Amino acid sequence: MRRAGPARGDYADRMADTPSGAPQPPSPTALDAPPPGGPAVRMPTRRLGWRRFVALAGVVLLIAACAVFMLFRLGESLGAEALLIGLVASILPVPVLVACFLWLDRYEPEPLRYLIFCFAWGAFVSTAASLTVNNFSAGRFEDLGLPTALTGVLVAPFIEELTKALGPILLLIFRRREISGITDALVYCGLSAIGFAMVENILYLGGYGYATGVERYGPATGTQQVIAIFIVRILLFGFAHPLFTAMTGVGLGIAARAADRRVRVLAPVAGLLLAMMLHGTWNLLPTLTQATGETLILLYGFIGVMVPIFFGMVGLAVWLRAWEGRLTERILPDYVRAGWLTPPEVAALSSLGRRHAARVWAKRVGGDAGLKAMRGYQFAATRLALLRDGMRRGLDNRPADRERAAVEERELLDTISGYRAFFVGRDPQAPAGTWDGQRYHLRFPDGSQRTVEAPDEPVVPIPVVLAPPPPPPPAGYGPPGWYGPGPAATWPPGRR
Repeated sequence: MRRAGPARGDYADRMADTPSGAPQPPSPTALDAPPPGGPAVRMPTRRLGWRRFVALAGVVLLIAACAVFMLFRLGESLGAEALLIGLVASILPVPVLVACFLWLDRYEPEPLRYLIFCFAWGAFVSTAASLTVNNFSAGRFEDLGLPTALTGVLVAPFIEELTKALGPILLLIFRRREISGITDALVYCGLSAIGFAMVENILYLGGYGYATGVERYGPATGTQQVIAIFIVRILLFGFAHPLFTAMTGVGLGIAARAADRRVRVLAPVAGLLLAMMLHGTWNLLPTLTQATGETLILLYGFIGVMVPIFFGMVGLAVWLRAWEGRLTERILPDYVRAGWLTPPEVAALSSLGRRHAARVWAKRVGGDAGLKAMRGYQFAATRLALLRDGMRRGLDNRPADRERAAVEERELLDTISGYRAFFVGRDPQAPAGTWDGQRYHLRFPDGSQRTVEAPDEPVVPIPVVLAPPPPPPPAGYGPPGWYGPGPAATWPPGRR
């Protein structure tokens, strides 16, 4: 793709949502387009320096050590048979829960390695730390003559939510660009909570369920108790831990999109405190019910407090996913004006339904390679919109961060250019023409050419060829509009 002249008061301006008076980032940069049909450009990979290698090795060793510790502790307390039964039963809901969170992340899927990291952190590091602290606290309460049930109300919510959130917090600190908003933070925190719940359920299903039932009445009773605990703990309340930690995820997501340093600090703290309070309330309800014998406390607490919060969080997550799609319609018109994208491409990114239609179209005109390229193009375009939105918000305060954002913008545009080469201009049913950043220049079968304004509702998903660019500036990035008026678009020879 190539840049063309700016357009004002046109289709792109009607689409864009630029805050008045807000400081604007540099205009989209100019890069030469790869030849049609050329290989897709890939994002450059980071070199694994010795510091990153040491940090990565340390994290892997920590998770592995905690996994061995948990296996030893659970095996010692439950026995091999109960451990195996609890493990199998606790794994069953994991694919469903993980799929629910990945469903939220379809606009810009997160790297698999970070998803695995968060899940493993919650499953092993968080459970190891929580088990140690909870057992120690229960012993101290017992020494003081206090009921050990207080551990679940006064200690467990704090240590469990803190350790579950620590993995995503580390990502926010050291890989801030991997958390581009609340949706990403919800996914990372949700996977950490799912990992924690999986290992915790081994203790409940294998220990309190099977092992206790076998010890008292035999294997049949043990099996019945496993089924009963599975229904109550997993089928009815399987989203409990992800719901608690989602509060921290909201705080982390707000911090990731905030330019104010105070918000970056206070939002995660507020989210973590809210998660702890919600978790403590959840544990307090059965404790009060058992102490008073009033089952209405449990019923009213779940129905009146937990259920509304759960559905409220589900609604927020679904709304945020739709917002991420609409963000492309608000941000990417910057690149439509500059001639990097055409209006139909931006419109085709605004919803999952349109993205699916674009993939079907790309496969029809470009085969499997076109389908793969369209999928990569959509992910890169969403990331570009998030990056550009961060530039507008002023998330990168330091010059080094701003330069890195500019480099990443160029790399994403390069990647998008490579992907477009697989499907742009290959649809025999589409009119032949170019887009110059302001309007279409179409050529008809009789050889005549005509200039056509972009319609309010562009036809999707039909990208067209982009017009040749004006000469780039000598160096660096100019202010918005530096590239000046574009030349009159002529029909590129050989394009059909």
